Amino acid sequence: MKKFSKITLVFTLLVTLVVSQFAMNTGVVQAEEVDSLGLKAEAAILVDAETGKILYEKNIDKVLGIASMTKMMTEYLVLEAIEEGKITWDQQVQINEYVHNLSKAPDLSNVGLTQGEYYTVKELYEAMAIFSGNAATVALAEVVSGSESKFVELMNEKAAELGLEDYKFVNSSGLNNSNLLGNIPAGGENEENVMTARDTAKLAYHLLNDFPEVLETSSKSSLNFKDGREYKNFNWMLPGLIFAYEGVDGLKTGSTDFAGFCFTATAERDGQRYISVVMKSTTKNERFADTTKLLNYAFSSFDKEELVKEGYVPKKDNTVAVDKGKEDSVKVETSEALDLVIEKGTAKDYKTVVVIDKDKLNKDGELTAPIKKGDKMGYVTVESKDDNHGFLTENGAKSVQVDLIASEDVEKANWFVLSMRAVGDFFGNVWDSVSSMVKGWF
Repeated sequence: MKKFSKITLVFTLLVTLVVSQFAMNTGVVQAEEVDSLGLKAEAAILVDAETGKILYEKNIDKVLGIASMTKMMTEYLVLEAIEEGKITWDQQVQINEYVHNLSKAPDLSNVGLTQGEYYTVKELYEAMAIFSGNAATVALAEVVSGSESKFVELMNEKAAELGLEDYKFVNSSGLNNSNLLGNIPAGGENEENVMTARDTAKLAYHLLNDFPEVLETSSKSSLNFKDGREYKNFNWMLPGLIFAYEGVDGLKTGSTDFAGFCFTATAERDGQRYISVVMKSTTKNERFADTTKLLNYAFSSFDKEELVKEGYVPKKDNTVAVDKGKEDSVKVETSEALDLVIEKGTAKDYKTVVVIDKDKLNKDGELTAPIKKGDKMGYVTVESKDDNHGFLTENGAKSVQVDLIASEDVEKANWFVLSMRAVGDFFGNVWDSVSSMVKGWF
């Protein structure tokens, strides 16, 4: 029995060791990384706003309710419609009975909209973006698409176009459909919009980069509406509000029973902007506390660093073979510097990777002369085994590349030189064949 117990103990220890090692190698054990900031939100993400590089993640592919963060998609579509000339900021919008009744529904975020009265697109947009006005959002959806149902179709189409993967839009505002007074544009009566933290950040990334003017409104701490009332922005991290944080100028909060409390924030200091998302916090204050932790982490732990200098010559692959040229190779270098937001003190962990454009090479892996100085040969990027969060978009990943170019001209050799080379190659091949045959005799 004693011998059996010892064998059992040793076997158990070995199994535990193997399972633990497997989990570490496959990334199953991530608790230390996920909880490193002590966030209470169910899901969270932090990204560089310029490239979409992911800097922190927690359950970022879990599908959750987004509540009024939905309005970021509505903002995108309104701004797009204005850019395309389909609507204008000063266009007058007459309030119908449904929008009026929704604007006075109890316990919903709204500015009062009078039936039959006209409001400009600008006034409705500010009511939506600053005070999260739900009725104003529906009015805008109707202006853009004719009906909220058609607008919801547009929302889902745009989500696919922007590369979002796990999402469902059933209304324009982010309310639960049961709050819409029976006017359900899509989905079931108790449904509401859902996305992942990754896709929410991706939507915010596109919104900021495609329509940076969104910040002109989202940065306002309060709204002075035409009814004479002042409405405070629900983003309490803006200047003058109770969780004010230096650099915060957007983007959108949200809360429903289903989604909990959530917040997509963006902040800029000294030219460096970040985007953060927290989802399913349990209280209003908790979402701001978690966002503060994320932004503190961003501004204290990361910085943009030059990882590849302009004119960098790779240690390997610093020349490319050339066919039919006066020289048999061409020197290469980078066309510009490569900058990337990385964790401070980790620049030494990144190595350069040279990628030659195979479409420019012949079957023997050579370029064909003539070649001009500045011609693109491929690109140089960087990678680190410890930097494995990736990017929100493919274009973001491509932004971490700089062109590899020819650093000199290589002229095409004249016909005489090419003829002599051909003759030399011919006799060289003959000699090789004869040598091989003679060796075969012995």
